[in-house]
Amino acid sequence: MPLNDREQKILEEIERQFYADDPKLAQTVAKTTLESVSQRWTPIAIGVFVVGVVIMLAFFTNQVLIAGVGFVLMVASAGWIAMDLRRRTTGAGGSGPVEGWISRVRQRWQRDG
Repeated sequence: MPLNDREQKILEEIERQFYADDPKLAQTVAKTTLESVSQRWTPIAIGVFVVGVVIMLAFFTNQVLIAGVGFVLMVASAGWIAMDLRRRTTGAGGSGPVEGWISRVRQRWQRDG
């Protein structure tokens, strides 16, 4: 269901107010890409994976619950890494700013509604 004129005007007013209230944040949001977020979080995910392996191997025979936590850390970080690799190989997103993503979502919303 697309936005009606009144809702669209309200949304535009909120956007204008956002840019007026905090222009520095608005610029940061406009410049943020999926690629920049990925570059920050993927090394962290790799580190968490290594920590999970170490925890799991260190506590597997003594504390199964703690080893389970290590396993959960491994699975979560491996999932993040796999999603990032998949996104990079398919080329989905990552090239345009967040505004481009928002405009695509708006177009789909209007088209589907």
